[in-house]
Amino acid sequence: MATSRDVSWQLGGITMEGTALRPDGDGPFPAVVLVAGSGPTDRDWCSPMLPGRNGSGRLFAEEFARAGIGSIRYDKQASGPHVMDNIPQLIGKLSMQSHLDELAAAVTALTALDWVDRAKIIGLGNSEGTLHVLHYATSDQPVPFAGIVLAAPPGRPIQDILLSQLTLQSAQDPGGAEMMAKVAEAADRYAAGEPMNPDPALPDSVKLVLASFETPANLPLARELWTESAIDSLRRVEIPTLVLIGGRDVQIDQKLDGGPLQEAAGGMPNVAFAFPPDANHVFKHDARTPAEVAATPGNGYNEAGTRLDPESLQTILSWIRRILGTQPLDT
Repeated sequence: MATSRDVSWQLGGITMEGTALRPDGDGPFPAVVLVAGSGPTDRDWCSPMLPGRNGSGRLFAEEFARAGIGSIRYDKQASGPHVMDNIPQLIGKLSMQSHLDELAAAVTALTALDWVDRAKIIGLGNSEGTLHVLHYATSDQPVPFAGIVLAAPPGRPIQDILLSQLTLQSAQDPGGAEMMAKVAEAADRYAAGEPMNPDPALPDSVKLVLASFETPANLPLARELWTESAIDSLRRVEIPTLVLIGGRDVQIDQKLDGGPLQEAAGGMPNVAFAFPPDANHVFKHDARTPAEVAATPGNGYNEAGTRLDPESLQTILSWIRRILGTQPLDT
């Protein structure tokens, strides 16, 4: 039976916390560093903004342990049980670099465990977390990744993804086209480094979404995310890389994001793609239509009874075994 252990370490005066899961048996074991998506998503890939505690991060860690693969998953400085204590220290300091520092510190904490094979560390990021994994993989680090898994990486800048989502949501509204023109104007101002200054006539829900990118606690990260996609970093990756985008993902699109990513990786034999048809954004098995997902509070991602998409899980496990040269294990 796998052994779960809470671990902690210091980063910039803040105590970071995570959970390491050691497989049963004799080590050393390969291990995965699980990197959560955007916002206050915690180590289990749960968020106070979404109902339910059945997060995919924990489920992935448990499945990896059953397959003889260890893991560490961690609360970002702006997530987890101590987020309210940490926020005052983070205002104006959150950035792509600060997230890279978090990931690097988590890798150090993982490799300090005596049962971990430090030559066989895999980085697995979800959504925004894929960008941080890419930054680690394309920078000089004391412990390099043996490979990376990018689960729902953005193949477009966040600006384009947000506008696409708002366009879909407003498609049935007679005034949708006019609203989107005003949103686009605000987005262009923001991209130019100016305040968004959204039109007061926009719906409060839309203004709230736009305002989240200007919250002082989120800067400068929000401005960096606004124009970044996974494409540039993906072109520079030299280690084995697996890209997955689910067919039920209502945030990252198999064609709009997957297409540019495949084009960017053209001629790169180290990059593989998989498009599991029934996986949603957090790689749960999902038979709902996009409209049904959008109509469910929190998209239903972490509700009790939701489970990892079997095809996605098997694809990841098979890929890890292949690149690490390990023998298949019973799962």
